[in-house]
Amino acid sequence: PQTIEAIQHAKAAGVPVVVAVNKIDKPEADPDRVKNELSQYGILPEEWGGESQFVHVSAKAGTGIDDLLDAILLQAEVLELKAIRNGMASGAVIESFLDKGRGPVATVLVREGTLHKGDIVLCGFEYGRVRAMRNELGQEVLEAGPSIPVEILGLSGVPAAGDEVTVVRDEKKAREVALYR
Repeated sequence: PQTIEAIQHAKAAGVPVVVAVNKIDKPEADPDRVKNELSQYGILPEEWGGESQFVHVSAKAGTGIDDLLDAILLQAEVLELKAIRNGMASGAVIESFLDKGRGPVATVLVREGTLHKGDIVLCGFEYGRVRAMRNELGQEVLEAGPSIPVEILGLSGVPAAGDEVTVVRDEKKAREVALYR
């Protein structure tokens, strides 16, 4: 279900897909079966005339990771992806949940600008001041630039995955906009 949901998100956003076929170190690995199954959802490998790169990896053994990074960089080059690092951040909520000890937690992917600890953010119907940010390793960070995913704390509630994240100057205005929505 998670793979299908990811495919649906990619198609809705109109973005290309790079497929990492994991666990190729296992004897029962069958990359062709993966290609066949994904082709049912319109994800066709380049060698079949499609547009998706399929990279064989083993996260456990560390094999193919450099190939995966090269595939992502190639895709970024083909798409001429560029982001503005300066200015107030904007991005999207990737996932969110309510943590008993920390409160609402949102994983945010910054698209443009730089998100700072202390920024006031608007996320769908929720808002708040970023009290803390953690990177993918769980380490506290003070800022996050474009393409950097971070967990943020300090929101008024749990936003929905896919909600736009926007830094605003005034918490009062953020509250008004969130309530208006």
